[in-house]
Amino acid sequence: MLKLQEELIDLKELPAETLDGKEIKLMANVDVSGEIDLVVTTGANGIGLYRTEQILDELGEFPTEDEQAEIYSKLASRIYPETLIIRTFDIGGINLNFSILLNLIHSLVCGIRLLLENLSLFKTQLRAILRASKNKNIQVMLPMISTIEEIWKSKEIITDCKKELKADKIHFDNHIKVGVMIEVPSAAVMSKEFSEEVDFISIGTNDLIQYLMAVDRGNDLVSNLYQEFNPVVIRTIQHIVKEAKKNHKSVSVCGEMAADTLAIPLLIGLGLDSLSISPSTILYAKRIIRSCDYKKAKELAEECLTLRTQEEIISKLEKFLQIIT
Repeated sequence: MLKLQEELIDLKELPAETLDGKEIKLMANVDVSGEIDLVVTTGANGIGLYRTEQILDELGEFPTEDEQAEIYSKLASRIYPETLIIRTFDIGGINLNFSILLNLIHSLVCGIRLLLENLSLFKTQLRAILRASKNKNIQVMLPMISTIEEIWKSKEIITDCKKELKADKIHFDNHIKVGVMIEVPSAAVMSKEFSEEVDFISIGTNDLIQYLMAVDRGNDLVSNLYQEFNPVVIRTIQHIVKEAKKNHKSVSVCGEMAADTLAIPLLIGLGLDSLSISPSTILYAKRIIRSCDYKKAKELAEECLTLRTQEEIISKLEKFLQIIT
C-alpha cells in the first residue's frame, strides 16, 4: 500500500496520457470549497462540476448575487489557469431546509425546469457567474436539459444578463462557454442537435442510468437493476459521444461511473475527452489511464458494444484490467 501511495504521488505532475499518446483530461467534482486544496494537490485539470446547490444547503437560504460572485471568483482564482465549470442550481437531489423549500413549494420541478420557472433566481446566478468570469477560466453548465427549447431559452437569458452587465459597465467574459448535461433519455437521443447549440457536453451517468433502467437507486427492491455496465447504458454513451463529435464538441462524464476502475478503459475507448471525478480518486484514475493503450481500449469498447448482458461486459472489463495492471 505504501508503495502504491508513493507511485500515485509521483503521478501528480504527469499528464493523464495513454501509452500511445492519447491525453484524457482529469477534472474534479466539487461540492464544497474545502475540497479545492485536494483538487490542486492532485494535479487535476480543473473542476469539471461545481455543484452550486450545496451553497444553498450550507447557507440555509438563497445567496445574493454579490455573495455568489465572491464565491465563484475565489474558486476560479484558486485554480487559475485551470477551468472551473459551474453547474447552475440543480435543486431536487439534496436535502434543503424548510425556508428554502417554502420558496419552491409552487414549483415542484428540478434542474433547468425550476430555473426557467424562477427567472429571478436564474438570472441572479447567471449574473454572478458572469461577474466572476473576468479571468476567462469559468464555464457554465445547464443541468437536466430535456428539450432543445430549454437550451434556446437559457441562452436567451444569458444574453440578457450580458446586456445588463454591459449597461452597468461590469467586465465579464463575453465568450464564456456554455454546456449542457445529458442526464435523461430524450437528451441522449437528441445529443447531435443539442451539441449544435452548446460548446460542450457532459454526461451525468448517475441520473442517466436511473432513467434508462427505470430504477431508483435508493429503492432496495429494484436497486439491483441500477446497472452502469448494462448494454443499454454503454450503447447510449457511445451514441452521445458519436453524435457530439459530429459537431466537434468535447464530451465528458461527470457521474460516479467515471471513477469506477473497471469503467475507465471502456470510457476512454468510447471516445470520452475528459472524466470529472472525486478529487480523492484523480491519481488512481491517472494511474489506470497511463497503463492503458488507447488503440486497445477502442477495441475493448467495440467488443463490449456487441455484448448483450452486464455480466458479459464486466467479465470482459475485468480481464482487460488484469492485463494492464
